[in-house]
Amino acid sequence: MAETRTAETIAKAHKACLNGANVINSVIATHAKGSDATDRDFVYDMTHDQKKERVARSVSYLKHQKTLTDWTDEDFTVIDKAITDADAFIGA
Repeated sequence: MAETRTAETIAKAHKACLNGANVINSVIATHAKGSDATDRDFVYDMTHDQKKERVARSVSYLKHQKTLTDWTDEDFTVIDKAITDADAFIGA
């Protein structure tokens, strides 16, 4: 049986999920800029396939975290949207 996470561990995991959602959103936003992306944009120098791989890693983490059953009152709105957007981006 899995060890029960502390409230502090859950809070840190939720923060990490929000960070993962931010990575996904940033990669997708940079990709949407196309040739207008500059070195000020996150992962501007990656190929489309590299961006997909980056998003895939982040969304995998988010999906794993969502399977855990000890969440309390954390808001997953941003995280759920990032998962949906990531799935669409990876499939594109």
